[in-house]
Amino acid sequence: MPGFLTTHVLDTARGCPAEGLRIVLYRAAGTSHRKITEMITNIDGRTDTPILPHDAFNPGTYELIFHAGDYLRATGQSGAEPLFLDQVPIRFGMALEDHYHVPLLLSPYGYATYRGS
Repeated sequence: MPGFLTTHVLDTARGCPAEGLRIVLYRAAGTSHRKITEMITNIDGRTDTPILPHDAFNPGTYELIFHAGDYLRATGQSGAEPLFLDQVPIRFGMALEDHYHVPLLLSPYGYATYRGS
């Protein structure tokens, strides 16, 4: 199976998918980052297409930046400035040609991630 990357954002405070959250994907190498793409989550909290499709997949280290602060402000969950969570970076490796799914479970004061399916 050719490799590809998907993501999904769930708003655990509101108990629903996080629609309208901006996500930026970077290829990381040491301290340098190269922007690959930028997407916005849909009504299901997912991107409409894989954030890294088959034809662009290369094993390596990547970083997803979830722009949580903008989403939290838009949904009335931001609280006082500066926000506790603004940009949530998740750096991870993809070593094999496989489907990688990196979801984010988000609330104003915490988050979790894992390798999903």
